[in-house]
Amino acid sequence: MAETLILNLYAFFFLLCFCCCCYSYDDHQVLYNTFTVSSFSFAETTLKPYEWRYIRVDLPPWFSSMYLELESDIDLDIESIGKVSRSSLPIICFRDVSGPLSNGSFGSAQNMEQCYPMQKNIVMKLTNEQISPGVYYFGLFNGVGPARTQSKMITRGPSFSFKANISVEGCTSSTMWGPYCNLTVHSLSCSQSSQNNFLGNISSTENNQTSANVVSCQNSINNSCLGDGELQVYSLEVVGMTEELTVTLRNFTYSETPGNSSGFVLMCYARLGAMPLENLHDYSGDINKSPLVIRSPKVGRWYFAIITRHMSKQLAGLRGNTNKVCFSIEWEVAECLVGKAGPDCSWQSYSLQTVLRKNPSVPFESYYLPSTGKVSSDSANFRVEPLLSNSEFGGNKKDTPWTYFFLEVPRGASGGNIHIRLTSSSELKYQIYARFGGFPSLDSWDYLYANQTTNSDGSMFFKMYNSSGETVSFYILYAKEGTWSFGLRQINPTKSASGDSTTMSISLERCPKRCSSHGTCQSVLDSSGLMLFSYCSCDRNHGGFDCSIEIVSRQGHIWQSVSLIASNAAAIMPAYWALRQKAFAEWVLFTCSGISSGLYHACDVGTWCALSFHVLQFMDFWLSFMAVVSTFVYLAAIDEVSKRTIHTVVAIVTALMAITGATRSANIILVIAIGALVLLVGWLIEFSTNFRSFSFPTGFYLNILDQWEIITRWFHNILKTFLRRFRWGFLLAGFSALAMAAISWKVENSESYWIWHSVWHVSIYTSSFLFLCSKANIIDSQDQGSQEQSYELTRQSSFSRGE
Repeated sequence: MAETLILNLYAFFFLLCFCCCCYSYDDHQVLYNTFTVSSFSFAETTLKPYEWRYIRVDLPPWFSSMYLELESDIDLDIESIGKVSRSSLPIICFRDVSGPLSNGSFGSAQNMEQCYPMQKNIVMKLTNEQISPGVYYFGLFNGVGPARTQSKMITRGPSFSFKANISVEGCTSSTMWGPYCNLTVHSLSCSQSSQNNFLGNISSTENNQTSANVVSCQNSINNSCLGDGELQVYSLEVVGMTEELTVTLRNFTYSETPGNSSGFVLMCYARLGAMPLENLHDYSGDINKSPLVIRSPKVGRWYFAIITRHMSKQLAGLRGNTNKVCFSIEWEVAECLVGKAGPDCSWQSYSLQTVLRKNPSVPFESYYLPSTGKVSSDSANFRVEPLLSNSEFGGNKKDTPWTYFFLEVPRGASGGNIHIRLTSSSELKYQIYARFGGFPSLDSWDYLYANQTTNSDGSMFFKMYNSSGETVSFYILYAKEGTWSFGLRQINPTKSASGDSTTMSISLERCPKRCSSHGTCQSVLDSSGLMLFSYCSCDRNHGGFDCSIEIVSRQGHIWQSVSLIASNAAAIMPAYWALRQKAFAEWVLFTCSGISSGLYHACDVGTWCALSFHVLQFMDFWLSFMAVVSTFVYLAAIDEVSKRTIHTVVAIVTALMAITGATRSANIILVIAIGALVLLVGWLIEFSTNFRSFSFPTGFYLNILDQWEIITRWFHNILKTFLRRFRWGFLLAGFSALAMAAISWKVENSESYWIWHSVWHVSIYTSSFLFLCSKANIIDSQDQGSQEQSYELTRQSSFSRGE
């Protein structure tokens, strides 16, 4: 099921990018009133397994379009993507205002909103009809899911590299809009009205203040005239927490022929931050029938598109077809007075002040307290009961009382998490609704907690940690920067006991739940350097974005530690054989290699670190490289001077390999190649030493047949010496063990690392032992051959003197 959904997402994203590419190509055929606001390149970057990067793009209010060109070395198609594990699937995610989550925040494939599999080439265009001005983020992830983020050797998998070019186009005039900047946006002139009785049905009292400030806005041109299907666009800036925005039709007339407005359609489409379309808008309505009312509109710039419909039917039979409908529209923005909120401004609202935590190592951490004298400011918790709205007042008797709190998440801190906690002395009798940019209600909210079964725990940006009868604790992850509002809705307020006490805390934290006490909180800047993101670097046994997922149990950790450390005891075999053969240099290398590998893995799995991790890693890989090459040197029967020279050169080369990139898989092939080269050089030295006395006689060219017999015998002696040099059973067994080591290195992954890497230790040391045993002792035969050659030379000399 998950694989099918990922394939569908991939096909959709491919089609989206293709359409965007075609759309972008057509855009360049005609030039409009646009200019390049910003353009930058993201240098080629490599993402290792479970690593991620954010790219932040700032979109000004007058932007028209954004172009993204991304190139990577990923080669995935629809057929092959289903074969890739979801945990290792490279993906790209999009989100406005704050970055998408990383490192395992996706609970299931259904939660991968705005995330798609990566492609080799992505070229796409997003216009102001699709996204809103502000901050937009691209997140690139090399796999998702819980990972062992601190164990350097355990984290295995493919890496990929990418580079990107991003440009933002904007309109040359602030009154122009649209992807081509060819639409005129009419500005509105606003005036502050006096305090009006909100909704006009409830009188103001000292305890029930239902009056509100109303701002009235109109077009600078009193009347606008539109023909059938024509469009006119207006913009309005909502700057504060507002209760209601109303769009009302005024002064309806025809430009040429008198008539009535019955049956006539004048559609109004409203959208926050982007151009409203008939198929893409936030609110809509026929304002000819009734005003368009937007409850608790979010803070920001709103766009309204007015378009006429069915005008030809109303004017059928009337003279000409140039008649237009003329009208004026009034916008009213109603905002409750300070300290009040709700549909009738009868509920209490409180602005929360920011109190910074005194922890310089963790920036942007703070907690929030109400700016009122009703609660104590000595701690991060405050009592709820003194702040609650009075249930006896309120215009809407059908709803239980609400109490609102709103706060500001500062710019640059949107990589943090909002933590909300409620604790009651008895059963909890509150529901919590959260909304960004506006007051929440039963019909409009971003996140909620009503009870253990009704909450937003399925959302990728909502994490519930405690949901008992007396306590609720949850996080809003990577909270957007700006104004957040929280509504506390009382349940059965008349049944609440007078002695009940409920405390509430709202804080901005860098890492959820302090990484569950199983990791450390790390911070990193995004590519622009304008935003600080935080993430948990978990210990060896836990994973997930909050380190709450136990990857390895305590018993499993013991078994893995014992396996990875004890498997290095296989180094005793080659060390013992080298000591028995009085090859002291090889004995020291194999002994130290086994000890350093055991100490390195003891540190890597978190058992004990005798030295720093990087020192132990260098010593392990360097001595391992040296031990492998030393095995090849041992197989060549050369003098000690040559051995010391080769060891010195190899020590320098392998030290450079270990310090610059010890864990590269290519090092294995490189070390084997160096060892084979050393063995070849050793044989050349040996043969040049043993056969340097061989020379062709003066009559070589006169008696070719006799000399050919000598050459044939010489090559036969070399081949005979080579065959006698090794015990071939041990040699073949050594190659088999080496092949097993290569297989174990290839197949190991994050889950099976401890098994296969332990097999690697045993296989590689066993192969070295077998290679050492494969060298045969041929000293006696060589000495005998030397004596025979000396005897022949002496006999020839005596014969000459006899003549």
